[in-house]
Amino acid sequence: MAAQLRHVPPPNPAVKCRLLAGTLAPTSLSFPLLRSRSSNPSLSQTITSPDPLSGGGNGGITKPPFGSDGGGGGERWGSGEDPPPPSDPLGIFLEGWRSRVSADPEFPFKVLMEELVGVTSNVLGDMASRPNFGLGELDFVFSTLVVGSIVNFVLMYLLAPTSTSATSSLPGIFSSSPAAHMFETGSYSLLNRFGTFAYKGATFAAVGFAAGLAGTAISNGLIALRKKMDPGFETVNKSPPTVLNALTWALHMGISSNFRYQALNGIEFVMARGLPPAGFKGAVVVLRCLNNLLGGMSFVALARITGSQKAGQEKIVAVAEGEDEELQRSECK
Repeated sequence: MAAQLRHVPPPNPAVKCRLLAGTLAPTSLSFPLLRSRSSNPSLSQTITSPDPLSGGGNGGITKPPFGSDGGGGGERWGSGEDPPPPSDPLGIFLEGWRSRVSADPEFPFKVLMEELVGVTSNVLGDMASRPNFGLGELDFVFSTLVVGSIVNFVLMYLLAPTSTSATSSLPGIFSSSPAAHMFETGSYSLLNRFGTFAYKGATFAAVGFAAGLAGTAISNGLIALRKKMDPGFETVNKSPPTVLNALTWALHMGISSNFRYQALNGIEFVMARGLPPAGFKGAVVVLRCLNNLLGGMSFVALARITGSQKAGQEKIVAVAEGEDEELQRSECK
């Protein structure tokens, strides 16, 4: 309107008054907008030059923030413009979960089965490798349960396909390597297949270290809370060092879990060609249970080597020797 007043000057004061009366009176929004601009600086951002996307027909008022139409029929999110991606951790996780469910509707069921069957098999393998089926080392078994649950969930989340996956190749120098596993079909060289093993191993190790830190801290914290609530409660074993136990989990995931993951995919690829669908599914269930049992047993062996659970074992032996000596003295009496 100001442009119209400058380019069409009135010939005399009478015409000027009539022009102002005819131009400003019908447009009742002009005065509120001008007052809002002076009294509320945040609203002044909506009064700028005409929006080139709107054809300049909105009187120099751009689209209001947050996609509201402001009474002028402005565009909203979903009418041709995607909403901004979430920036908070929970929003990113939920967006990733929806994307994975969209790509694979059975993804929640697979996660549930892995947590129930996989973690249970892993804990059973862990207990089977300990003296007295782990009954004297239940604090270590509980730590394995917590860390294993976190590891299984995070790995399934990271390895699952998403609806927005644009490429199926690995990043960086591993772009020429198989994306899924080293036995994937294709004209890959031996070096490229080893690149997949190295990349997956680094990924597994990173997940194992992070989950080891979180899981060990949680299990040790719960045991400490139990001791605080029940002063008479004593653990037979010394709590595993958080960092050392996390490093043990990183080594276990990067080597043992990675090797079993690659071998399992290769075996399943061969079985899929030679077994009927029902037989293949049954064999997969058995294989994955055995895989988790072996994983639990291999972790206990590695924890003994690194010393993350060595102190507790020595204490158990000392207690057992003391009980034997007391039993012998009682027999002599």
